[in-house]
Amino acid sequence: MNHASKQSIVATATFLLVAALSAVLVLVAVSSAAAAEELSLGGAAEVARLRIVNDSGGEIAVSVDGGETWHPLGQVLRYTTRVNPNGYTASKWVPPGLVAATAVNAIHINVGLNEQDDRGIIFSLLPQQFLTAPKDYRSFLSPDSSIYTGIPAGEGIFGGGEAPFVGNPVCREEEDGTLVLLGSGYVPARGDRLVVVVLQPRPYPVAVEFENAEGGAITMRFSDGSEKLLGWVIHPVGGIGRFAGSIYAAIGRVRADHAGVVDISTSPERFLGAFQIIPVGHALSPEMALAWTRTQWMIVGPLEEPSPLWESLRPLFSLYIRPDYLPGDLAAENWQARLLARFLVEVDLGSGWQPMPALRLSPDPSAPLPDWADAALAGVSRLRILFPLCDAATWPGQRFGAPAVETGPS
Repeated sequence: MNHASKQSIVATATFLLVAALSAVLVLVAVSSAAAAEELSLGGAAEVARLRIVNDSGGEIAVSVDGGETWHPLGQVLRYTTRVNPNGYTASKWVPPGLVAATAVNAIHINVGLNEQDDRGIIFSLLPQQFLTAPKDYRSFLSPDSSIYTGIPAGEGIFGGGEAPFVGNPVCREEEDGTLVLLGSGYVPARGDRLVVVVLQPRPYPVAVEFENAEGGAITMRFSDGSEKLLGWVIHPVGGIGRFAGSIYAAIGRVRADHAGVVDISTSPERFLGAFQIIPVGHALSPEMALAWTRTQWMIVGPLEEPSPLWESLRPLFSLYIRPDYLPGDLAAENWQARLLARFLVEVDLGSGWQPMPALRLSPDPSAPLPDWADAALAGVSRLRILFPLCDAATWPGQRFGAPAVETGPS
């Protein structure tokens, strides 16, 4: 495939993504008191709203009733009035005004395209651990264009039950309660009330299964027994690596999802160890050349060669997958409902489905990978991402640590 063909296919992918999300973009100027039905566009339903007040001490809250009542989740520690014009490569594949990445260690929001450098323009939400910049951090980080929160990594909006999905709309709440989608060129201002409308597709699958071999099928399965062939495995996964952020995710849990990756943790919290599923379009990016020769990446593609290269397209890289797990779920009174509301990754090592094996690496980024890391997943014949079987909003008992507060226009 020549360079011109690649550019043409990527352009087609971008066009189709915008078309697929066009219904969501109708959210411009929707009242915060609007019924959830008005937001159930394009086969997606509203499951929550997140509100972040971009100011020191600004409240971070969640609503599960269309903005009628709000449950406090935390506070903003440091606001931002900047954007980063040189976002990570995959940020350019998400249209302005949408969540570009959701992870246990960051949420990125696209607000435009830097055409000169072919990069997304973004700003970020970060957990409390990043108020002091981590040393030797080998992942995208933009300290000056981030809203720092008091919410710990892996909790709340960072994968603890209230995380958004890639492609969810991000709005600014006006004084009268109207929501206005962030447009291209938006720059955060102190005091801005940002609202993320968390939309989830309907019908929702119960699993996506990967045959871990070259040419292996990728199949989405539904609760009624139906299934849909999504694409093919181009390059199987066989090993694990030191992907930053996996220290905040548990074994077999989704660490991150964005337009160019699904990142799966293989290590306990506080330890590094993960592998990544990436679309062929991102694998063609210059910085991803190693993915074709190393074992830590699974490269996947769509059903037909003329199709878009799958970056930023549903269901793997938009709208369907998010980090979602809390270590305390098993100890909770409503533990069964909590576990059924989470994502989980399982593997088949030749004798049927089983939990992801515990595979962890030294957190020292300067240490070479041990020999076993390249073949740590070599015995995996299949892997699957199990989707939640119940909505967290239906959990019996108290879901949030503070009572709901009715709020109207400020």
